[in-house]
Amino acid sequence: MIERRHRPAIESLLQRHPAVALLGPRQSGKTTLALEIGESRPSIYLDLEAPSDLAKLAEPELYLAAHEDKLVILDEVQRVPDLFKVLRGLIDAGRRRGHRAGRFLLLGSASIDLLKQSSETLAGRIAYSELTPFDAFEVVKTVADMDRHWLRGGFPDSFLAPNDRDSAEWREAFIRTYLERDIPQLGPRVPAETLRRFWTMLAHEQGCLLNAARIGQGLGVNGHTVARYLDLLVDLLLVRRLTPWMSNTGKRMVKSPRVFVRDSGLVHALLGLETLDDLLGHPVAGSSWEGYAIENLLSAAPSNAQAGFYRTSAGAEIDLVLSMGPGRLWAIEIKRSLSPQPSKGFWSACDDIKPDARFVVYPGAERYPLKGGAEVIGLTEILQAVIHRR
Repeated sequence: MIERRHRPAIESLLQRHPAVALLGPRQSGKTTLALEIGESRPSIYLDLEAPSDLAKLAEPELYLAAHEDKLVILDEVQRVPDLFKVLRGLIDAGRRRGHRAGRFLLLGSASIDLLKQSSETLAGRIAYSELTPFDAFEVVKTVADMDRHWLRGGFPDSFLAPNDRDSAEWREAFIRTYLERDIPQLGPRVPAETLRRFWTMLAHEQGCLLNAARIGQGLGVNGHTVARYLDLLVDLLLVRRLTPWMSNTGKRMVKSPRVFVRDSGLVHALLGLETLDDLLGHPVAGSSWEGYAIENLLSAAPSNAQAGFYRTSAGAEIDLVLSMGPGRLWAIEIKRSLSPQPSKGFWSACDDIKPDARFVVYPGAERYPLKGGAEVIGLTEILQAVIHRR
């Protein structure tokens, strides 16, 4: 069993809030973590996709009121939208009797409906936490671990598969299930083949600036439809839209976002890359590793951190600008090289925004300074620095 570093934070939220929503894509480990938390206290677990558990909630107020002394874990809670009003009533009634925290742990595999419903109905009563698939801090101890994590991604069943072929087959089944079952259940009527082509195009252009018109031309749809498809995958926590970092530098800034498929294993599955040799020989390798590093850094960053990329029309560029509070504005360049050298555009961009620290992240383990005030640092070491806010 791999210990999830998110557990203490979720347990802390349960001590302070009556309801906590744990959000993340399917198969990212939410249920396993919730059941582990439930073992430490009286609890009940209901899977709202299971007919037997749904039947227990035919009269939800009566059933849940009978378990007021337990932590109630509700999995796939967005499947029963009417339940949020019931939860609000139970939370308010419990507060009047002195039960103020740790009542409900809500698990959702998409943010589309869950956030909309809970923010309206449970305002002031709920806290949110996102559980990503395994990040590098949790599973990477050696260079071989990092290569496996980068190739297979962080979904537990993919990362822990006996071999690369089994991992690739799992990810292909995961993609197909999302396209053919999960997305239609959420409401959007998008042909599965069209959405797969769109998702694959994003994988081919991992980390590129979004050009909706060009993608739409390839799909035979207009730019507004492309934006709708992108919103869907972002809301499903499968794609990240990294926005430009805006600062008062007086420079002409790039305004389009960069788009990343969040899990590197899904990038490689969409492109048919099964082994590390396949990946290293493919043009996407550099941008895939950049996306892998960025996703891990943002997973480790505090929830109130601000992130973006910096790029001007004159060529000044920083892969990731990360602000974690006063005195912690970091400029991060990402290189998949054991002897990384930042570009001239990185130094120019640093002169523009004047960060508190400048890092060049690479796959190695040694940390050493560069001329100009930057440090070369391994991915796992900078993740530790981000997590501990150093």
